[in-house]
Amino acid sequence: MLDYYTADEVRAAEAELFTRVPAGMPMHRAAFGLADVVARELRERTGGVAGRTVTLLVGSGDNGGDALWAGSFLRRRGVAVRAVLLAPERAHVAGLAALRRTGGRICPAPATVAELVVQGPGALLGTPDLVVDGIVGISGRGPLRPVAAELVAGVRCPIIAADLPSGVDPDTGALSGPAVRADVTVTFGALKPVHALAAPLCGRIELVPIGLRLPDANLIALEPRTVGAGWPVPGPFDDKYTQGVTGVCAGSATYPGAAVLCAGGAIAATSGLVRYAGTGAAQVLAHFPEVVAAETISSAGRVQSWVCGPGAGTDTAARDRLAEILATDLPVVVDADGLTLLAAEPGLVTGRTAPTVLTPHAGEFARLTGSEPGPDRVAAVRKLAESWQVTVLLKGRATLIASPGRPVLVNEAGGSWAATAGSGDVLSGIIAALLASGRDPAWAAAAAARVHALAANLAAHSATTAGAPISASPLLSHVREAIGTLRELAAR
Repeated sequence: MLDYYTADEVRAAEAELFTRVPAGMPMHRAAFGLADVVARELRERTGGVAGRTVTLLVGSGDNGGDALWAGSFLRRRGVAVRAVLLAPERAHVAGLAALRRTGGRICPAPATVAELVVQGPGALLGTPDLVVDGIVGISGRGPLRPVAAELVAGVRCPIIAADLPSGVDPDTGALSGPAVRADVTVTFGALKPVHALAAPLCGRIELVPIGLRLPDANLIALEPRTVGAGWPVPGPFDDKYTQGVTGVCAGSATYPGAAVLCAGGAIAATSGLVRYAGTGAAQVLAHFPEVVAAETISSAGRVQSWVCGPGAGTDTAARDRLAEILATDLPVVVDADGLTLLAAEPGLVTGRTAPTVLTPHAGEFARLTGSEPGPDRVAAVRKLAESWQVTVLLKGRATLIASPGRPVLVNEAGGSWAATAGSGDVLSGIIAALLASGRDPAWAAAAAARVHALAANLAAHSATTAGAPISASPLLSHVREAIGTLRELAAR
């Protein structure tokens, strides 16, 4: 698993580290790692290291110190380094001295944007091959200050961020104004929530160990090989029933496609049996003749889980079907229209003891709780899970999964190809199939999100490496390939 630690957790671990190692060693470790990544980037992008140019954007405190020390190490490798000091009077003393000793150029930034405009951001930045963002570290909050924002806007080359892109909240990944968009982020000691929650602003992430002793994390990502290793496949003595039977109650005359996509997700996820209950039986069977279909829940036959809600409507009949399913002692996934019904009648689910997974997007989350998730999505999803005693999957590029009393799981999709109508129906079917196989609700939701995201990426790039827009149908058609890819990773 990948663990993510808040700024407070990292600072506490750093304080403990300082009691074990000589003064300055953690910063030297961080700076050396940063310089190594910068050198590798220079080599890959320009064909060499010596004779190349790097500009450091340096704020106050330790983050600026990391950049200055890294600059001194780069100077020893023949890189021309210029440091633009955004707070000259508060620059890291030892780091500044080290850069000066190695021949780095020091350029204090003007105090106001007006002065910077007169001087010209380009004149201050130079014409570097790379820029290092050492403006703000994990102690910083809020957007870039005006001068820093103007300088960053003037950068015309790749940016490597030290620890995190400046201007992005380290714990929530939220933006409140101008911020750095990095091509690479070099983080020190531990991954921080920003690296998962604001991945598009971080670029590629490189972790430099510095010797921290860290507690158990409260934000975790399942690694792809872990998902592949845990995915249910037929054992030597399995039959169609022992692998788990998934019940699907989805679709309507208005949205028959939701039934097809939801059932398709369940079929693609495992090799067991899928039963369908609802008015979309004809459409489901036309696409998937292997499904066993019935018109009512009571006549559908025995199942080990249910998924209810996608395209099912919000009328009295739909409400009664949802209530009937939630009254069972089986694991249930509630999505789409089912969430709208729960928002009006939370009592249908809040008293359940069987596993329950809710899969809202931001708008549905607002209907369930009365407010948007807000900038701190981790806290918001955790609060709903604790309040309702259910597992909540909050959709997004960084999908979050919270269960009561447990760490929040995060799946960073690596792209937004799955942001298309009907893709959530596929996801809910996959989750339900994993629940039917006996998997833990949080793991099932997180693993399904990983496969779903990979299937979207595979579909988008099936005809071109650049990628092309997809819909839910090609996403569904790549679910099995995604599962196979993750299982191959686990077997290596």
